[in-house]
Amino acid sequence: MTSIAENLAAVRSRIDAACRRAGRDPSEVSLLPVSKTHPSDAVLQAVAAGYSRFGENRVREAVGKWQELHEAHPEIGWVIIGHLQTNKARDVARFATEVSSLDSLKLARELARRLDHEGRRLDVLIEVNSSGEPQKSGIAPEEAPELARQLSTFDTLNVKGLMTVAVNSPDRSQVAGCFQRMQDLQARLRQEAGGTSPWNELSMGMSGDFEEAIAHGATVVRVGTAIFGARDYR
Repeated sequence: MTSIAENLAAVRSRIDAACRRAGRDPSEVSLLPVSKTHPSDAVLQAVAAGYSRFGENRVREAVGKWQELHEAHPEIGWVIIGHLQTNKARDVARFATEVSSLDSLKLARELARRLDHEGRRLDVLIEVNSSGEPQKSGIAPEEAPELARQLSTFDTLNVKGLMTVAVNSPDRSQVAGCFQRMQDLQARLRQEAGGTSPWNELSMGMSGDFEEAIAHGATVVRVGTAIFGARDYR
């Protein structure tokens, strides 16, 4: 059985190869290991392999890992990538370094209020439902420009870009369509910002589709299973 360090190296090699095929510099794409449902020991193995940012879906689980590891490893950054309810904003404001799943003005207001109290700032990405699937969180692509304008008023929120989860389909054209919509939306937001905000981050692509995401401009790919193995949701 391969180690977590070996899996990280293998995924990074695939990222680099996908960048070369797309005519991109591999340094443009970062790997976010997704540690949800995996124990702190697995996180520490990834830290030993040179990684310091980890994606988590559930706030309660992420808080537990932060509390367990922060004293010895203050360098670890926790990125919330799952749907975030406003009643979890207080916890997130205490420890997270980024929320990649911001999808409402209501949530932004609550995060900003809690961050003011903590004296902290937070990187955020707007989550977009690029597939239009009703069961998925995120705002519709056409709603993103208005939310982007509203978020510009919050001093404690550093809006860096966009995030999406593409449709889970064997039809690669459908998957590519989701990523293309995100690339088009990024270009629109950059144009409307007029240089005031670069909208540099495009977080998209997971274990099964990150190479396609890279071909469509992804700057962050979120990979869990290919690194840490199958998840135990019990």
